Amino acid sequence: MTISKIFLDMDGTLLNSRGRISETNAQAILKAEIPITLVSARAPMEMKEAIDSLELKGLQIGFNGGLIYRYHNDQLETFSEEHIPKTEANFLIKYLQEKFPNLSQSYYFKNDWISFKTDAGLDFESQLTQLKPSILPIEKYLNPNENIFKIMLITFDPFEMQLVRENLIQLGLEAITIQQSGHAYLEITSREAIKSKGIDYIIHLENLQTHQLAAFGDGHNDLPMFEKVGTAIAMANASEHIRKKAKLVTKSNDQDGVAYGIWQYLKGKR
Repeated sequence: MTISKIFLDMDGTLLNSRGRISETNAQAILKAEIPITLVSARAPMEMKEAIDSLELKGLQIGFNGGLIYRYHNDQLETFSEEHIPKTEANFLIKYLQEKFPNLSQSYYFKNDWISFKTDAGLDFESQLTQLKPSILPIEKYLNPNENIFKIMLITFDPFEMQLVRENLIQLGLEAITIQQSGHAYLEITSREAIKSKGIDYIIHLENLQTHQLAAFGDGHNDLPMFEKVGTAIAMANASEHIRKKAKLVTKSNDQDGVAYGIWQYLKGKR
């Protein structure tokens, strides 16, 4: 079997529990010489370290499909984007800060990560990404010339998570998607920002064949991605539901599961 491209989720898949790429995974990707497209809910700035260390030159997918881009001469080039509509973004900024002022709130633009205060949630995210947000007043978020691609809410209280989620759903905003990622993250993106749409864009642009594509993932937002490839590989740390939807299951993200999957399933050797 010849694989022409791998679509690779980051958190819980490529990255271990410390948010890092293991040397084993990195070497497998570099030696296998199969083109890689990272497909992540992360912003480009949070993906840049992985892109550089893995020497990725092609198109990448950020914000769960909201941005298709590449870095060329260290500059971000945009190929397709789906941001949160300005009306909904401005409403959500005001709503969240008035109704949940103590909730950790992050606002992601194409090249910026902004919040209005430091808190435990931001500290936790900074440890994972090795980045720090800009702390700015609310007026800066309402800049009509800048688009928000993702709003990320962090809480370590499951009751607060449920309350925030229910309140957001009750708003009935049809232009957005609300997804929980792990136990602590709630992410708001454009309804048009879907991993599978990003993959479709690249498939058509590069004239790829489905049966020659593979994908690695561990979460519910990876299921649409699995449907777009011939070889869907779930991580051992994924839920049983996700594992059942995949064609194959590899080792966990803390056991170099990407490297194992590449050599065991895609390259026919270990």
